[in-house]
Amino acid sequence: MTNNGITSTDTTIALVTGANKGLGRETVRRLAQLGWTVLLAARDQDLGIAAASELASEGDVRPVVVDVTDQASVDAARNRVRDQFGRLDVLVNNAGIAGSRLPVEETGAADFLACFGVNVLGPVRMTQAFLPLLRASSHPCVVMVSSGMGSLAVTSDPNRIESTIHGLVYPSSKSALNMIMSQYARALPDIQINAADPGYTATDLNGHSGFQSVHEGTDAIVTLATAGQDGPTGGFYDRAGAVPW
Repeated sequence: MTNNGITSTDTTIALVTGANKGLGRETVRRLAQLGWTVLLAARDQDLGIAAASELASEGDVRPVVVDVTDQASVDAARNRVRDQFGRLDVLVNNAGIAGSRLPVEETGAADFLACFGVNVLGPVRMTQAFLPLLRASSHPCVVMVSSGMGSLAVTSDPNRIESTIHGLVYPSSKSALNMIMSQYARALPDIQINAADPGYTATDLNGHSGFQSVHEGTDAIVTLATAGQDGPTGGFYDRAGAVPW
């Protein structure tokens, strides 16, 4: 049913970036199984269409082109969601890249640019653009997909695998994302905003070396996305609970 071109629906509407594979794709699958309308956002139109088609049996999955590094692409996606639904209930900022893997002593300033463009500026670009649609929801929720690599406590703990991985670029991008999430959550109390640590999950990001499945890796993401009005805001969580900063 439509009203002035806007689709009228009681279902939860979610958008997941970087969703044609890995954690994003599994998040879309799991949210669609709940009966939600899930917008599978991918930079490559063909890959997004293919992934959405593969997930069609799981529920209402719809492809949308979003390049989180391109403001025009983000704005076009926002306008499409606005025109079709009039609101967005859940935004999962999942798109991310590993960036430079150079040794610490060989890493220069320019090596940060691509990774920070996706992992830090991408979520800011998406969140800012979709704020009006989130505020049109009765219970807006944003999940920032972070990493234990962004935790000073975790990466300093010799009992954690994260402490054995040394790099400047990716860990600092996730630390920055955690602070951005925290500031958003405190400044925007009308929106539930949290960060999720998937854990060491087998994805393209790490050459499928992680020991967790993508299902396990999306546990924290899905938990935060479905937390409800009594759920937390301004926190950092993995599938076991709170993650130390």
